[in-house]
Amino acid sequence: MGAPDLWRKSMSDIRVKICGLREARHIDAAARAGAAYVGFVFFPKSPRNVTIPQARALALDVPPGLAKVALTVDADDATLAAILDQVPIDMLQLHGHETPERVAEARARFGLPVMKAVGVAGPEDLAALDIYAQVADQILVETKAPKGAVLPGGNGQPFDWRLIAGRRWSVPWMLAGGLTTANVAEALRVTGARQIDLSSGVETAPGVKDERLIAEFIAAAQGK
Repeated sequence: MGAPDLWRKSMSDIRVKICGLREARHIDAAARAGAAYVGFVFFPKSPRNVTIPQARALALDVPPGLAKVALTVDADDATLAAILDQVPIDMLQLHGHETPERVAEARARFGLPVMKAVGVAGPEDLAALDIYAQVADQILVETKAPKGAVLPGGNGQPFDWRLIAGRRWSVPWMLAGGLTTANVAEALRVTGARQIDLSSGVETAPGVKDERLIAEFIAAAQGK
C-alpha cells in the first residue's frame, strides 16, 4: 500500500462533530455523511440556540451511535439539570469561562463526560489546555473569541494552527474554529487532529445549516 492510500485510510478515521443543529433534516444529513457527534446549543444569544423542548424532539430521533452533545455557556446546576431532565444527552460541552473546578464539579454531579472548550489566540493560551485536560474528558481547542464578542465560539475564524502542531494531551481533543471544506485537510495536516468540530462552516447564514455543505465538509475531512 502506497503513501497516498495510507493517508486516505488515516483521514477516514477522522471524527467530525457538527454543532448548532436545529432541524431534523440536518441531523439526518450529518448521520448519512458519517458524523460522529451532533451538537445542540443552549445559549440564547446564539443564532443556533434551541429550547429544551426543541432539543428533546431532535435528540429523540438521532440515530443510534451518533453522540449527542449539549453546548452550554457558564450554565448553573439548575440549567444543566433542566436540560438533562428532558433531553437524552451523551456529553456536556462547557463553552464559557468555567474554571477547572467547575468542570470537575459538573462532571461529578451529572455523571456525563464533559468536554471543555479552550480559546487559543497566542502561545500564552496554551497552558490552559494542559490544565483543563486534567479535569475534562475531552478538550475542544477553539479560536479565542475577540474582546467584546457576543459569542464564545462559532465566529468562523481560525487561529494559527502551528501553535499546537505536534502537541498532545492526556485526553482526546477536537479542533475547532473557522474550519471549512477548503481548509480542513490543511488543518488536519498541520495539527495532527483526529477530531474536528464546526458550525458556521456548513451554514449559508448564521444558524442556517445546509445539507450539501455538511456532506461536502465531512467528505473533505475524511478524504472521501
